[in-house]
Amino acid sequence: MERKKIIPYVNDEVATRDFKYYIFDWDDNILHMPTKIRMEHLRDDGTWEPVEVSTATFAMIRSDVEHYRPPRDGGWNAAFRNFADEPGRNTFIEDTIAALEKIEHGEVPGPSYNALKKTLREGRIFAIVTARGHSPQTIEKAVRVFIRYALTESERAEMMSNLRGYRKWFDGVATFESDAKELDYYLHMCRYSAVTHDAFKERMEADPIYQEKLATATTAARPELAKEFAIRDFVEHIFHTLQRTGGLGRSVSIGFSDDDKGNVKSVSSYIRQELSKRFDGIKFVVYDTSDRTLAKGRKVCVSGQLNLPGF
Repeated sequence: MERKKIIPYVNDEVATRDFKYYIFDWDDNILHMPTKIRMEHLRDDGTWEPVEVSTATFAMIRSDVEHYRPPRDGGWNAAFRNFADEPGRNTFIEDTIAALEKIEHGEVPGPSYNALKKTLREGRIFAIVTARGHSPQTIEKAVRVFIRYALTESERAEMMSNLRGYRKWFDGVATFESDAKELDYYLHMCRYSAVTHDAFKERMEADPIYQEKLATATTAARPELAKEFAIRDFVEHIFHTLQRTGGLGRSVSIGFSDDDKGNVKSVSSYIRQELSKRFDGIKFVVYDTSDRTLAKGRKVCVSGQLNLPGF
């Protein structure tokens, strides 16, 4: 008996959607990761003791140079040893799985967890921008793990139908590859920036604008500058993608969420002073997700008339 060929469902309605794209910090914004930072803390007796702190705690104490410092033996490389790729072991993937399994057992996820789920279901392009030191390939693997754990079977089917709809609309595709290859195409369209990864730092240091900014930046300000650079890279990517496909005639919006108040303040200022002027046709919104009592964070900066329901 001849096997009937299954025709994949294509959601043609994506052609009527507005253009919304998202930039997510990872730790404590999407997932509460168990990865710890090694530091030293000044005790009352004047001696320094080794401590391990969560990413949420580090966001609060990283500017407190009077009471906290990186390990004397190894410095910041030792402090963030678990935040970079290691030969023979992928701590980031292990910790991502651990964080997702805790959610399955009732732990409250990060404030942008559901926003990332919705972004994936709708097939919208996104960026992960994190202070970690992993390769883009490692972060993409973590997103694939997120898809497998966080999305139900029906949500994954919804995602694939939307992805095929976008491929048909933007690229004029009439026949489609397997789900795996279409997912590859989509995830390769997204951006993954770990701002302490060597290749990222080299690219940033080679940029004439950021060479000048880095020359006068304090150590504490460098991660914020790196996130600015990653955000600019993603906005340029979206702009050129829409320019290539003829999509610049529509309303375009980009949302950014982060749980670190310093990053939120820096990015908000950067958007107002630079990005919104350079890309005046794009609308921006920034969400501060540092307050865990607010399920979706707090909107702190808007450029243009923008409302992102559910973000």
